[in-house]
Amino acid sequence: MMRAVWNGVVIAQAPRTERVEGNDYFPPESLKQEYFTESPSRSLCPWKGIARYYTLTVNGEITPNAAWYYPHPTPLARRIKNHVAFWNGIVVEGTREPKARRV
Repeated sequence: MMRAVWNGVVIAQAPRTERVEGNDYFPPESLKQEYFTESPSRSLCPWKGIARYYTLTVNGEITPNAAWYYPHPTPLARRIKNHVAFWNGIVVEGTREPKARRV
């Protein structure tokens, strides 16, 4: 199980993440939404597209733009659509479960 932890609180948890450029991207349903607020910030990745950001608030502490996602990624990055990655002190820990094999 993979977890994203900040300020002693698990803010996202999933059996699997998508790993891209050294970042674990958590599926959107794995987020504990009460900690996330949309940010007006945006950035551009030449191969993934325009990233949008979340500000996190946990136990009264705020970390702006600590999570990002791609709502409309380029075709090359479509597997991370709406998946969320973290930085700014958020710790990602755990072990990814293997993907189910098709029979």
